[in-house]
Amino acid sequence: MKIVPEKLKMGDEIRIIAPSRSMRVLKEDVIKLATERLERLGLKVTFGKNVMKYKDEYFKCATIEERIEDLHEAFKDKNVKAVMTVIGGYNVNQILDYIDYKLIQENPKIICGFSDITALVNAIYAKTKVITYLGVQFFSFGMKYGFDYSMEYFKKMFFENKKIEVLTSKQWSNDKWLKNQEDRNFINNEGMKIINEGEAEGKIIGGNLCTLNLLQGTEYMPDLDNSILFIEDDGETGKAFIKEFDRNLQSLLHCAKGKKIKGLVIGRAENVSEMNYDKWNKIIESKSELQNIPIIINADIGHTTPIFTFPIGGNANIVAKDKNIEIKFSD
Repeated sequence: MKIVPEKLKMGDEIRIIAPSRSMRVLKEDVIKLATERLERLGLKVTFGKNVMKYKDEYFKCATIEERIEDLHEAFKDKNVKAVMTVIGGYNVNQILDYIDYKLIQENPKIICGFSDITALVNAIYAKTKVITYLGVQFFSFGMKYGFDYSMEYFKKMFFENKKIEVLTSKQWSNDKWLKNQEDRNFINNEGMKIINEGEAEGKIIGGNLCTLNLLQGTEYMPDLDNSILFIEDDGETGKAFIKEFDRNLQSLLHCAKGKKIKGLVIGRAENVSEMNYDKWNKIIESKSELQNIPIIINADIGHTTPIFTFPIGGNANIVAKDKNIEIKFSD
């Protein structure tokens, strides 16, 4: 039986923690704007005491013990109504064995992040059945331009109790805005596209594909039966993206053997990946497991901006028919 955290309201406290990279990787102006934006929503912003800790230059994060301390304190504190991660990274899965999942189950509250945080939110859902969220992080709120769409879906997800219909953003960007807030390139959005037609309803599992796959074979991997996968991947592999995504997706399908995957929503790839419709189709057509389910590409999730926030363990309805695409979800 899933556990749905309470929605936010004016005056609620949101705790910022750094279970992956430290907040020290962010510039002061990004931290300032992100804090102000959350406060303008009527939220009280507080920070874990270890968010600025920085153990070494390789992973740019605090120790496992320090990261766990901030996570546990956030769930113990009755005044905290939501937990938001600072930013992604590479090693949040280090902390999974040390989490008090009973504490989280007995004190359910919103926890949200993306990229490396995929491992954390999916593990929490798998272990506790508490709905978690894949979406904007603290650093996202420090984006000066092009944040309106992300903000809109953050508010819909966490302040409203309605089913959410996903509409495509008008423009998107894939520039290094954290390095230069003024040097931005916005691209008109051609929208989502259909690879396979169909309709489906199921629970949402997903996030960053290569990170989700780190959970395979562990107690932290969510059950994929009757799921609609919302997946994406970053562009770190460059032009080899098509090969990496293909084998990572195949690995996930092997993990799902005997389970019912009911639909697939894929996030927009980064520019360096050089993906297009034909390349996505080539991946999909090679997989017999995906031939009879609806598949949508170029959704506003992943490592381009903006993005919508969605619930891990929540319920989704998707329609992909006659050039008509509908995605609706609720927690």
